[in-house]
Amino acid sequence: MIGNVVVLAYDGVAPFELGVVCESWGVDRSDLGLPVFDFAVCAPEPGLVATSSGFDIGVRHGPERAEEADLVVVPALPRNRPVPTGILEVLRSAHARGAWVMSVCSGAFVLGAAGLLDGRRCTTHWMYTDELAERYPLAKVEPDVLYVDDARVLTSAGTAAGLDASLYLWREEFGSAAASLVARRMVVPPQRDGGQAQFIAKPVPECTSETLGPVLTWIVEHLEEAMSVEQLAARSAMSPRTFARRFRSETGTTPHAWITAQRVRRAEQLLEETDRTVDRIAADVGFGNAATLRHHFARARGLSPQQYRRRFRTAPEPAAV
Repeated sequence: MIGNVVVLAYDGVAPFELGVVCESWGVDRSDLGLPVFDFAVCAPEPGLVATSSGFDIGVRHGPERAEEADLVVVPALPRNRPVPTGILEVLRSAHARGAWVMSVCSGAFVLGAAGLLDGRRCTTHWMYTDELAERYPLAKVEPDVLYVDDARVLTSAGTAAGLDASLYLWREEFGSAAASLVARRMVVPPQRDGGQAQFIAKPVPECTSETLGPVLTWIVEHLEEAMSVEQLAARSAMSPRTFARRFRSETGTTPHAWITAQRVRRAEQLLEETDRTVDRIAADVGFGNAATLRHHFARARGLSPQQYRRRFRTAPEPAAV
């Protein structure tokens, strides 16, 4: 489990992406019952580091601080500048000993230089995905997604996608309830799925009366009910074809994928916080039966519902699952 977090920085680091990482992992939230991490920013040498925005930051730690880190993060850094040798060694060593390695935006190029993207699925900001694939041909670059986790190498797209990836990692390590608390404290939406599109063609609806906000809220409040595109389209006063097109335009994914993700998320919460059986939870979130819940849950989380409950349970153990 993550307890020691290090962020790597050198000249040209983007302050926003660096701040995203610091906000996600460097803030004391013990008042919420959340873990506090041994957190540090490291540079090739302690001292001043020039940011891409024209100001400097003072960094106290050198690369040796990362030797025992459970998570090493690379924020957005220059794509076309040689990576300091010490940084590459830190990343290779961290991954070799089983630590998480994460990048935000152009930080993926640093992971590529370290050889950590070879043979792995990965992503970066959509403006740079072609360049990443060209420079590191052994990498399996996925151009449209928000983040990708492949064997504890977690890469994310531009700017705010670093928050999505961090919340994903909070969920992986500490469970759904902890990730939701972090998101709420940061005043950001619940974690978006990694496979959601980076670039939404029409971020603002053409007609505000047709916004999907009300129907999305209704879906979350009625997950136990059967719902089809035709029913949801009628609720939104659209044809099914227009609804499906508008849904992808506004959310970056399909109605079925979005609803399934909400049902899995609600199942996580119930597994953590209640003693309901898996069959009961499957009915309560709209999957109908335990087999369907297990299928979607394992596909999304890599764990069975029972395994997830044993790992993240916060309520007394149920009599049976």
